Amino acid sequence: MRLSTLGSALVGLAVAQASTINYTTVTGYFLQDEESTDPTTFDYTAENFGLIGRAYPADKEHKKHGSLTQWERFYHQVTKLNEHSPKHVEYKVLFLGRHGEGWHNAAESYYGTPAWNCYWSELNGNSTASWADADLTPGGISQALKANEFWQKEINEQRIHAPDHYYVSPMTRALKTANLTFTGLDMPKHSAAFKPTVKELFREGISVHTCDHRRSRSYIHDLFPHWPIEHGFTEEDELWNGVTAESSGAQDVRSAQALGDVFFTSSKKKPFVSITSHSGEISSILRVIGHRTFKLSTGAVIPVLVKAEKVDEEPATSSVPWEVSPHCTEPPVTSVTACVCPSSAVPVTTPLATGFWDDF
Repeated sequence: MRLSTLGSALVGLAVAQASTINYTTVTGYFLQDEESTDPTTFDYTAENFGLIGRAYPADKEHKKHGSLTQWERFYHQVTKLNEHSPKHVEYKVLFLGRHGEGWHNAAESYYGTPAWNCYWSELNGNSTASWADADLTPGGISQALKANEFWQKEINEQRIHAPDHYYVSPMTRALKTANLTFTGLDMPKHSAAFKPTVKELFREGISVHTCDHRRSRSYIHDLFPHWPIEHGFTEEDELWNGVTAESSGAQDVRSAQALGDVFFTSSKKKPFVSITSHSGEISSILRVIGHRTFKLSTGAVIPVLVKAEKVDEEPATSSVPWEVSPHCTEPPVTSVTACVCPSSAVPVTTPLATGFWDDF
């Protein structure tokens, strides 16, 4: 099948490109790096984005460090790490933001995860909501606006350095979250303009769920006409097919390739990067950079300090296969931990949803 072949080709290319950069999380700066921090209770707005109050080696190089905020001193520390690093090493702070609640999140809560995964997620929606390439719920909009308010608070009170570069997943929920989060902020002088690059490989893990099926390039351009869309972005989604799904390994390879387009592409003097994405994709990025598992709630944001090092190695050429995902053809009989299809409905691997994009 053409789409599956294309997906495998993408993964194989990602292995070859990503293997030339090694990523490491630099710990000791954020609470989210610490094993003692519980992701289920962590509130980034109550914890200064998780930045730990501490002294830095670079403090002694700044005569007035005593009058600086923690975020100003941290930015100075990252600047010095880059200044003192060789050409093949670069440090960046990735602000990883999960989109606000989407209608697919609400539907999964309503139906329960087992039933959602094996039947309802393969449909375009129900009589009250659509979740193919899901939009934000009112709650999701509030979560994105909460992030906007917190960024403004950090700018005003902590004089935080605003992102130098912005990237966003092409899924509707991520696009709208990024827009609500950063539009209208009273930014410091000389801050980079908020014009996020729409990047295919920062999308959610590609499953058979219709919420992972992105809309067209034309739709994205019409939604935010002034945002750049990366070169090579196809008009239609050529990765989702409703039959095969990425394994975690395949997604990690994709995430590593995406990071390869972020690092070593601009001056080391621009180290702060915002990436608005998804729970599964952020989890994948964290695996690639060697960070501990840290699941984000909808609308949450965590920064991580990452060291990237170019290595002189022969790139790997093997690819990571995608997987077939059987699902029910009728609403399932479920339990707390598993999904069971009705006896009359044998699990299939063909798409259940059709015609959604005819409305767009």
